[in-house]
Amino acid sequence: MEKSNGNKATQIFWSIVNFLRRCLLLVISVRPLPHHIAFIMDGNRRYAKKRKLKEGDGHRVGFLALMSMLKYCYELGVRYVTIYAFSIDNFKRDPEEVQSLMDLIQEKIEGLIKEESIVNRYGIKVHFIGNLKLLSEPVRLAAERAMEATANNSRGVLSICIAYTSTDEIVHAVQESCKEKSDEISVMNASGDGYGLLQLGGNEKDERENIVNLTDIEKHMYMAVAPDPDILIRTSGETRLSNFLLWQSAHCYLYSPSVLWPDIGFRHFAWAILSFQRSYFYLDRKRKQS
Repeated sequence: MEKSNGNKATQIFWSIVNFLRRCLLLVISVRPLPHHIAFIMDGNRRYAKKRKLKEGDGHRVGFLALMSMLKYCYELGVRYVTIYAFSIDNFKRDPEEVQSLMDLIQEKIEGLIKEESIVNRYGIKVHFIGNLKLLSEPVRLAAERAMEATANNSRGVLSICIAYTSTDEIVHAVQESCKEKSDEISVMNASGDGYGLLQLGGNEKDERENIVNLTDIEKHMYMAVAPDPDILIRTSGETRLSNFLLWQSAHCYLYSPSVLWPDIGFRHFAWAILSFQRSYFYLDRKRKQS
C-alpha cells in the first residue's frame, strides 16, 4: 500500500512539473523564438570520471540529456536542431574508445527508427551530416536506414553531425562547386557556347574569379539542409566552437553554461532562450547588415 501511494505521489509530482514547464514555454513563446538550435555536447567523459563511472557510461547518460533537450526544443516549436555527435578529430582517440562510441552510436541510431522513438513522436526528419564514408559500414548503413525511415516526417529536422568538422565541410563544398562549374563549362565549350572559358586568359581575370561564387559553395555545404543556427549551446563552460558550424555561426547567439552535458536541464535551456531573446534585435540587425 505504501509503495502504491509513493508511486501515485511521484506521478502527481511529475505531472505538476510537466504542467509548469509547458506554462513557462508558453510564456517564453510570446517573444521571438529561435528556428534553429545547435548543441556541442561537451563533458560526457568528465562526468563519468567525476562520478567514477566507466567512460562509456558518461555518453549513455549524455544521451538521456539529449532526449530531454530535443523534447524541450520540439515542445517550444523549434523546427531545426543540430547536434555535434562525433568529430573527425575524435577518430584520433584510443581505438577501443572509438569503437565503444561507434557501437553506442549505432545502438542509438537504430533506436531512432522505432515507432515509439522521439523522432516519430514529434514527426522529425533525421539527417546525418558529415563525411559518412569515414564511418564503419554497420554505422553508415544504420544512418542510411534512419534517414530513409524518417524521410516523410515534416514537423521538424534533426541534423546529427558525425564524422564532421567544419573545415572538411568547407573543403567538400568548394571541391563540389568547382567540379560542378567545370562540368558546366565543359558542356558549354562542347556545344560551342562557352567560347573557350576553360582557357581564359589574363584579360579575363574578373570572369575567372567569379566562376564559383558564394551561392555555389553554400549549396554544396553539408548543412544546406537547415538555416544557420540562431543559438549554439556548448556545455562545460567552454567557449570554443571546436571546428563546428564555423561557416554558419557568424551571427548566432553563443551560450556556454558551466554544467557538464549529462547534467544539462530545463533551466539551462530556458535561460538560453531568454538570453537569445534579449539579444534578438541586435543579432537580427547584424544579420541583415551582412
